[in-house]
Amino acid sequence: MIRALLCAALAIAPAMAVAAPLTVHTGETWLFVIERGDPARPRKAEPTVNPAPGEVRVTLRALFGTMMTITSNSAQGYTFQAELIGADGKAVTARTCTLPSGNKPALETWPQRAAAVRIGKFRPAKGGHC
Repeated sequence: MIRALLCAALAIAPAMAVAAPLTVHTGETWLFVIERGDPARPRKAEPTVNPAPGEVRVTLRALFGTMMTITSNSAQGYTFQAELIGADGKAVTARTCTLPSGNKPALETWPQRAAAVRIGKFRPAKGGHC
C-alpha cells in the first residue's frame, strides 16, 4: 500500500507547479501566475502578448540603465521584491513600486545596468506606493 502511494506521488510530482522567484534576463518577456507569493507556471512570451486574466507579464530592457515593465491582469494589486543581477552574478536588492491591478502597467527603472532581475515575494497590496 505504501509502495503504491509512493509510486503515485512520484508520478504526479513533475506535473505540479512549483512557485519560486523568477529571473528575467535583459530582452526577455515572461507570463506567469502568482501562487504562494511567487511566480508559478512561467513561460516566455512576445512583448506584445497581453496577460490572460490572473496572469502577470514582465519585460526587461537595457534602457536608461535597466527598465522593467510589469502588468497584472488581476483584480488584486501586489507589492513585490526585486533583485538586480549584475554581469558578475551578484544580486542587489532594488526598490519597487506597487504592481497595480486591472491590467495597468508599472514601470520600474534603475540607473545601474543589470544582466537580469529576479522577482518574487508578491504580497497583496492595499493602496500603492512608489
